[in-house]
Amino acid sequence: MPLYEHVFISRQDLSNTQAEGLIEHFGTVLSDNGGSLVDQEYWGVKTMAYKINKNRKGHYAYLRTDAPVAAIHEMERLMRLHDDVMRVMTIKVDAHEDGPSIQMQKRDDRDDRRPRR
Repeated sequence: MPLYEHVFISRQDLSNTQAEGLIEHFGTVLSDNGGSLVDQEYWGVKTMAYKINKNRKGHYAYLRTDAPVAAIHEMERLMRLHDDVMRVMTIKVDAHEDGPSIQMQKRDDRDDRRPRR
């Protein structure tokens, strides 16, 4: 099955448990449609570059999935209809990277792409 990575932003006025509950909810939608949630990460509340629906901040979540296209389309459809989800981005990848995402790594553990001054 194809591999995907998803990032979605939910409203800032949700609690952490409600935001993490959205991850579980959409993971259940995938499994009901023949897919699986390989990995999930809750990145926390972050400030956005611009306002979305009058919100300056949002709960960020990252999902790695292994699912057929129909399951992805159904999950995206439900995400876009959900009142608490503000933005969704899905990317098809060839392989999932091992370990935590760049957002979850410590700053010292990351590969420096810029020279230090």
